[in-house]
Amino acid sequence: MRTDLVAARDMPEIIRSYNEATGVENTDHGGYHDTITQASLRAVRAFLFDLPADMALHEACNRLLASPYRAKEWLLQHWSKEMLFSTPARRSWIAPDILPLTF
Repeated sequence: MRTDLVAARDMPEIIRSYNEATGVENTDHGGYHDTITQASLRAVRAFLFDLPADMALHEACNRLLASPYRAKEWLLQHWSKEMLFSTPARRSWIAPDILPLTF
């Protein structure tokens, strides 16, 4: 386990670097998206917090993949499509404009 990594802080650069390494440009219209990344990290953190601490990793992953967070549609319950896919939301965290997150 990488205890030196802080997901909310480090994931953006990890994703941007991966994109660049695989030929995906990080622009105002493609590549890294900060609001989606940060919302997803928050959702996974909250989801895992509610699971038993001794649950096997594969079981936790299976439960997560069976949850509403498996698909991007959950984001549109909190953000309008216009807001979520805007340039400001791609560049940095933008709070939900429909329904606040509970985590």
